[in-house]
Amino acid sequence: MRVIGLAGWSGSGKTTLLCRLLPLLIGRGVRVSTLKHAHHDFDVDQPGKDSWVHRAAGATEVLVASARRWALMHELRGDREPSLAELLDRMSPVDLVVVEGFKREPHPKIEIHRQGTGKPPLHPHDPSIVAIASDTAFPAAGVPVLGLDDVAAIADIALSQARPVGAIPWRMTVKDACHGPAIG
Repeated sequence: MRVIGLAGWSGSGKTTLLCRLLPLLIGRGVRVSTLKHAHHDFDVDQPGKDSWVHRAAGATEVLVASARRWALMHELRGDREPSLAELLDRMSPVDLVVVEGFKREPHPKIEIHRQGTGKPPLHPHDPSIVAIASDTAFPAAGVPVLGLDDVAAIADIALSQARPVGAIPWRMTVKDACHGPAIG
């Protein structure tokens, strides 16, 4: 399983680009999954539904299944947030996982930069950035710079720069040697 990330500040267009990129990659015969980081509290469940009641009553995990899909919800209940490496280990095997967010992790990433956000670019300080998709030129970037609308070229870069999960140098600390990879 290989991984590539889309990283950028909020409002840069990561989700919009990802939604345009997915059909193109799938159309090329690539089996793709996505992994998104949320910086805020979120819930995929609905208050009052049985699965929500199970969690509210204290279940650590609730798996909801139907003929069309299944979803596993895991409550951390005070435990630390899993690292990207740990989350990738939990995913079913596919050809490519596109990670949205986790911009401080060491996996290869395409920076999504929009001048209108008013935020600085990430690439000067992140050696994991392998390309930039932007509405602004970065002549001294040292990596390919693509237009935000050049989805075919972005797909080419994503496929060529994605790395196997096991080949990524996940950060380790003394604590991690006993408890798993570090949180980025």
